[in-house]
Amino acid sequence: LARQLARDGEGANTLIEVVVGGAASAEDARICARTISSSPLVKTMVTGRDPNWGRVLMAAGRSGAAIDLTAASVWIGEHIAFDRGAPASTSEAAISAAMDAEEVAIRIDLASGDATATAWGCDLTAEYVSINADYTT
Repeated sequence: LARQLARDGEGANTLIEVVVGGAASAEDARICARTISSSPLVKTMVTGRDPNWGRVLMAAGRSGAAIDLTAASVWIGEHIAFDRGAPASTSEAAISAAMDAEEVAIRIDLASGDATATAWGCDLTAEYVSINADYTT
């Protein structure tokens, strides 16, 4: 049901699945996954097929979850974008192509424990802005 609700978002084109692993606690994993999946910068990253993994790390940091940036990793689709504290050698074109799908998986290892959580969201499109800006409430 959570996946379907996220997929049916106003103006949405892409379902985003965020899997957080390596969290210090179940609560850290949950709040981090939800913060990433609801981040406007992550949502627009997916809309624009922009391989900016820094937006994922920003949202993870904003969540307040414990994260070891010297050991953390980020995957977009099957491609590692940030590998144990450093940018990966994966091509930006490959990462961008991975986001050209109806469903995009984003995975992050916080390198702080063993807890995991999954959250779903959708991209943020110009259509969404139009739907919500072109009428008076």
